[in-house]
Amino acid sequence: MRRSAAAIVACIVAVRGLAAESSQTEQDEYTQYELLGPDSASFKIVYEVTATTPGTKLFFNPIRKGSVARDEAVFDMMTGAPLQFEQVSGAEAKASGLADADPASDYIRVHLARPVAPDGGQARIRIIKTYNDPKSYRRENDGIVFDRPLSIRRNAIVLPSGYLLIECNVPSQILPAPDGRTRVSFMHQAPGPALLIMKAKPGAAIGDVAKPKSATTVPSSEIPPSQGPAERERLSERAHQDRDIVYFLQEPETHSFALYHDYTESREGTDKYLNVVRTGSKVSNPSGKILDTGEALKVEVMTGAELKPAKIDPGEEKIGPEQEVVVFRFSPSKKGQSIRLRMSETYTAPESYRLDGDELVFDRTLSRPRNSVILPRGWYLTALAIPGLVRQTPDGLTRIDFVNGRPDSIAVLLKGKKTRLDSALPVR
Repeated sequence: MRRSAAAIVACIVAVRGLAAESSQTEQDEYTQYELLGPDSASFKIVYEVTATTPGTKLFFNPIRKGSVARDEAVFDMMTGAPLQFEQVSGAEAKASGLADADPASDYIRVHLARPVAPDGGQARIRIIKTYNDPKSYRRENDGIVFDRPLSIRRNAIVLPSGYLLIECNVPSQILPAPDGRTRVSFMHQAPGPALLIMKAKPGAAIGDVAKPKSATTVPSSEIPPSQGPAERERLSERAHQDRDIVYFLQEPETHSFALYHDYTESREGTDKYLNVVRTGSKVSNPSGKILDTGEALKVEVMTGAELKPAKIDPGEEKIGPEQEVVVFRFSPSKKGQSIRLRMSETYTAPESYRLDGDELVFDRTLSRPRNSVILPRGWYLTALAIPGLVRQTPDGLTRIDFVNGRPDSIAVLLKGKKTRLDSALPVR
């Protein structure tokens, strides 16, 4: 039977839609484990994740084998509103779009508040559930043990009230929760899951005496004030920070690199973001959008001297009168809500990026917890001062990912050369 052109197009669209839903992609995963009473063998999980498959309306979260889940809830992180969800079998998950679903596993199937926007759109969700799992969380002698392989790269574990940490085999930040409980937080960089073994015992303060003092804005006495971060920054949870930057190096003789900077704004009433351009850099081609919806942002480039007449308060940021500032504007954020911003720019910075003979040199301090640098096409990496994860992008470019769990900047120095196929050498 012959089909009309319209019918064929409709069929192609349907197939493409199914393909989009069958290959689930996600990023920016973060998990908090709140250990409940030691005899309960239970812990509350708060899992934040961003669905990135363009056009998808569903997200599937597996329930780990050996754990019994209860008290589930799911929320849209943009609006704070609850989302519809149901627990389904692996067979049901596969039938509803998850092609690689494990038939032996159960899943939480989440109905997203809106389809994931095209061209880098994101749907941010928060899944809350409580697991009972005696193998992972148990008593041992007079203390407790949390022994669990964690495949998510960014995690935090909150000890029960009155318990103090005595062992942790994964390098971590130790931070006080507002109520005085101990919070253990880390970003895992090595391949495979983090094989976490954490032990604690009774003896920590409880009640009001356990609550921490407010962190100050005083920098370390060991570092010049102009260089060191304040105590408040040093004691902020690095793993939960959601800023990340990707640098796309252009040909080195241009001294230019494009970048995008992703950031979540959740402060009530905030309606703009100021990106202060470093002295020595020149900005061009700024643009921005809200990743949750795909909506474009209003963008303008100003100088420090122009901010005050425009009634723009830079806050604690010190900006020179001639220094460039990119102003991204959006509708004021509301209480309990947030928006995910992507801000794109091109920088020209001869001191940071240059050609030295036949070598590409990128020498720049990077302050975010997660930074990535992508080399131009036809260039390969020859030197890297700061350890990073090297991989290839889908279109064949070299990408280096830096994860910095410290509250300071990393001084990235990398060098590269052209591949032989792109060099001026004669073909033999």
